[in-house]
Amino acid sequence: MNLTRDFLRAKSPCADGFRWFLRHYGEGGNYQELLDELVADGRADDACWLMDQFGPTNKVLVVDTIDADALVYAGTIEVHGNIEVGDVLRVGGSIRTEGSIRAGRAMNVGGDLRVAGHLRAEGRVFVGGDMRVGWGVDANGPLRCRGNLHVGRDLYCNDAADFTGNAFAGGNLVVHGAITCAKSLRAGFDIAGDQDINAAQGIEAGGGIHCGRHLEAGWGIRAGDAILADGSIRAGESILAGEEIRAGKGHGIFAGLSIPIDAWESCAKVKAKNLPVRLMSGWWEGQDSPLTTP
Repeated sequence: MNLTRDFLRAKSPCADGFRWFLRHYGEGGNYQELLDELVADGRADDACWLMDQFGPTNKVLVVDTIDADALVYAGTIEVHGNIEVGDVLRVGGSIRTEGSIRAGRAMNVGGDLRVAGHLRAEGRVFVGGDMRVGWGVDANGPLRCRGNLHVGRDLYCNDAADFTGNAFAGGNLVVHGAITCAKSLRAGFDIAGDQDINAAQGIEAGGGIHCGRHLEAGWGIRAGDAILADGSIRAGESILAGEEIRAGKGHGIFAGLSIPIDAWESCAKVKAKNLPVRLMSGWWEGQDSPLTTP
């Protein structure tokens, strides 16, 4: 793709950026070459703006390793080893690497992300497609995945996490912010969020579930250990725990919110070591009638 002066002017670039373009390319230049030159000149944010305007390409870059201060590439990247980027890592297509990724201030992948090793990001992470990481994920900023997420080991995020598809971590899934999932949220061990945890479908943890505010699932909630929240606990179907179920002070526990009362016994069970305090709805196992009051 060749970008002309008039074509670029139609996108209303900032005055400083447009002057840079005129100085370096005059009447026009190749899209990817222009991105590379902007990055080389310390203008990675301008390169990202340019990609926002003109989108991805179908080019594929295949290399052994990547070690750069910043990288903005409009196509897809395939890497045999590791990717090390100190500042911005922006790719219009997908990233596939047989090694690990370490990214700096921001990581933005327009398509799928496939990482055989570990992903560590000092800033925000955005993935426009599916995200699959063989080892673990450490994200210091917000994490957003518009496809399905699958992490082989632990996922740690120091900000909010937003998943449009199913989300699974083979180890712990720990987020120091809100967790929002448009499908099902699962972890092999603990699920923990400092703020709200909300899944449109089910929530399942092999260990415990610890929520700093309200815990809510459109389907059921299941944990091998305790289910604890500082706010309310709400489920469209059953709530099942290997240990206790406990809501925050002054808050209730609600099961079967999407189920008719006469179907609670089979579809809105509440199971724990002891009868939860302030269980407001659902079928407590061991009783012969639906429980509607604590």
